[in-house]
Amino acid sequence: MAAPPAARSQLAATFAALRYPNFQRWFIGQALSLAGTWMQSVALGWLVYQITGSKLALGAITAAGTIPTLFFMLPAGVLADRMSKRRLLMITQVVMMISALLLAALTWLGVLQVWQIAALALLSGIAQSFDAPARLALTPMLVDDRRDLQNAIAMGSTIFNLARVVGPAIGGLVLASMGAAWCFAINGASFIAVLIALSGMNLPADVGRPPSQRHMLAEIGDGLRYVWQQPVVRTLTVLIGVTSIFGFSYSVLLPAYAVDVLKVGETGYGLLNAAVGVGALVGALTVASLSRRKNKGVQLTVGNLIFPLAVLAFAVTRSFPLTLVCMAGAGIGFVIQNATSNTIIQLMAPDELRGRVMSVYALFFFGTTPIGALFAGAVAERWDSTASIVLGAGVTLAFALVIFFFVPAVRRTQI
Repeated sequence: MAAPPAARSQLAATFAALRYPNFQRWFIGQALSLAGTWMQSVALGWLVYQITGSKLALGAITAAGTIPTLFFMLPAGVLADRMSKRRLLMITQVVMMISALLLAALTWLGVLQVWQIAALALLSGIAQSFDAPARLALTPMLVDDRRDLQNAIAMGSTIFNLARVVGPAIGGLVLASMGAAWCFAINGASFIAVLIALSGMNLPADVGRPPSQRHMLAEIGDGLRYVWQQPVVRTLTVLIGVTSIFGFSYSVLLPAYAVDVLKVGETGYGLLNAAVGVGALVGALTVASLSRRKNKGVQLTVGNLIFPLAVLAFAVTRSFPLTLVCMAGAGIGFVIQNATSNTIIQLMAPDELRGRVMSVYALFFFGTTPIGALFAGAVAERWDSTASIVLGAGVTLAFALVIFFFVPAVRRTQI
């Protein structure tokens, strides 16, 4: 039986960005590559905890992979505005592929040490610093109709979270049956999918700007000034920073939480990650289906509240099935928050500043992660994992309430 016209229309609206060939290529390439990335993430956290038995080490390795963003993210935004975004992305993908393959080789040879993990995490972090602004700024170029931009961003979240469903689940199984090295090797091979996708795109507008005589610091200043002078953009940028520092305590500590608190082993750890991904996938599809609606501020407020409340519930329950439900709720809330914030900023940013504006956003998203990772690890080491997660989620919820009551322009945003 054929679907009714209304259902077909809603389905078309939910997947509107997939009408565009460039976005189709990007969707497929990213889905395959990110699945490999999540496999590596699951294996790496588990391996570090098995080698060190230290919660602080989990935070330190996460910090090593993200601290380069503090130094490189803003210059990377200038570079994303100056040169071809596709060319820049191809370079970063190759560097991250090499890092993953080296990690696999060292593990196979049985010589992997914690300092080597930290060094390769640092290399990947540098590449990620240049990758993120270019990837964010590329998104509007993948759709011909700007009205489909939020849909493209939401579908990008769908890619990420589809991978988060598949990657950790497969990663947990591969980790338990074949070992961490295979997770790293599969991730290395998965970058080929993105390179093929980027090579096949037709992007006539992706030529960058004419050579500039202005100093890079002056161009960075243009982006920072724009963010500071726009109250909604400024608030959303700080929001994502607070979420990254405090809200993600649970993510950093998940390997230790699975072992010490829930006692569910590798497979249970993979299922916890997959539960976040399932919820995030639901959140992404929800945002995609609402992409043509103007009440972005209401959507954002819903996500701001769901995310920390779900994490708080996760921290206090000891029933494994309930923890999976809470993790799914956290995934839903975070994606609604992040995809909507990303959309609002992308739609407000001028084309000539997009790379720099998105580099500031990415700096607050990725660059604050080392602070959050060290905070989570240190609090957990001093007290315990539950205290760290509760404290982080509590701060995140408090900030969401501050925005709701004291920055009404955010929840009233219509765009």
